[in-house]
Amino acid sequence: MDKRAVIFGEMLWDCFPDKNLPGGAPMNVALHIQYLGIETTFISKTGNDQLGTDLLSFIEKKGLDGAFVQKDYAHETSRVVVDNSDRENIKYDIVKPVAWDFMEWSEAIQQKVNETDVFVFGSLAARSEQSRNTLFKLLETSTLKVLDINIRAPHYSADLIRQLLQKADILKINDDELEMLIQVCELPTDTEAAISKLAGLFNLHMVCMTKGASGALIYDGEQMHHHAGYKVAVEDTVGSGDAFLSGFIHRFLAGDPPGKILDFACALGALVATQKGGTPRYELEAISAIQKNSC
Repeated sequence: MDKRAVIFGEMLWDCFPDKNLPGGAPMNVALHIQYLGIETTFISKTGNDQLGTDLLSFIEKKGLDGAFVQKDYAHETSRVVVDNSDRENIKYDIVKPVAWDFMEWSEAIQQKVNETDVFVFGSLAARSEQSRNTLFKLLETSTLKVLDINIRAPHYSADLIRQLLQKADILKINDDELEMLIQVCELPTDTEAAISKLAGLFNLHMVCMTKGASGALIYDGEQMHHHAGYKVAVEDTVGSGDAFLSGFIHRFLAGDPPGKILDFACALGALVATQKGGTPRYELEAISAIQKNSC
């Protein structure tokens, strides 16, 4: 498929007491979209440190070009400090400020955004002024814009969420994020009524919501399309939502109807959940096998 995507946002290390794992939803989405055969440009920033070098090496070994990953000489590569001493209440500290808080605009980046088929962005990378200004400048484009809202408390405000929604054409959320949006945007408490009103308020062409083990839905402006999801032996749910979004984008760009988009995206999310890590490599045949085995 001769399509292109640009992904804007954070790349980081999840730092557990015994290990560091590469992460960041935008980085995961960029890798999965690249796996699916879409030419992908990833815009982010690392520090001038070993963690940054290792992170860049990680994505390049997986086939993602790091040409638009900027380097910051004043701020360190992003870390999320994970305290999992209480398994029932795992705590995350998304360290601030870090390199991706200071992403810079350039004409070359704007040209990439203007010429691509889809531009994917989220809320976390807009938490600080410089990257927020860069993002909103890039959003002044006619390119299809997908907001993977990816809310991380306390790194957002109600005003920021509304501003990002105003820029989006397509919104991807999960069921927890819908609950937050119901409060921020004064939506009905019923799920379908809330999504319908949200789409109308912000002129969204499509809203996609994942529901964990219960599957996902798409609202296309006229009707709700539901998928119950695929039942698999779960190894690790990290990255399955990012894989789902990548599958959604892949089939949306191919022109598939909502039902087929949902089926492929749910199968890809399920496939990734059967493996360790957020960005395991796979072949398209493995996605088809999930679909066929559940028929």
